[in-house]
Amino acid sequence: MKRIFSLAVIAFLAFNASAQDTQTDNHIITVVVPNVALLDLESSTGKNFNATFEQPTPLEAGQKVSGPLDNSAVWLNYSSIIPSTLTSRRVDVSANALVPGVTISVLAGSATTGAGTRGTPTTAVTLTTSAQPIVTGIGSAFTATGPSNGHQLTYSFAAADANYANLRAASTPVTVTYTLVDVN
Repeated sequence: MKRIFSLAVIAFLAFNASAQDTQTDNHIITVVVPNVALLDLESSTGKNFNATFEQPTPLEAGQKVSGPLDNSAVWLNYSSIIPSTLTSRRVDVSANALVPGVTISVLAGSATTGAGTRGTPTTAVTLTTSAQPIVTGIGSAFTATGPSNGHQLTYSFAAADANYANLRAASTPVTVTYTLVDVN
């Protein structure tokens, strides 16, 4: 009898020791959000274009050429999710070459679409071969994709009287580069 009682006590204790279910339980779900830094230029008419200085008509000796009309056909789109190690991102712009006597400026408009912490445009940037900020303060945001979304870019061209002596008849391709830059 002692032996049966001892076995009953051991079985009871073993059963109680392994019964660990309660009214609640939990598990871990790890949510992974990727670091995203994507930039694109969009246009419904093609992002490459010609900017042609024009001779006055009728052509008269003593007149100067006039600059091309402003071009606002290109839109800057981006997607950004910043990691906790960054303060923000910005978009820098630069040109691979300068055209003697010609000043090329670009102005980014405010983002018209998207959500999140979209960037703030700077004032108009005169293009140089050094990168310069054109949109600052980008956080986790998107502008939507395609033409008429994001920041509209307006290019202006001038041949100032002070630089007129530097003008040369030529067709010079200028590659304008936009870069999404991390800011710590």
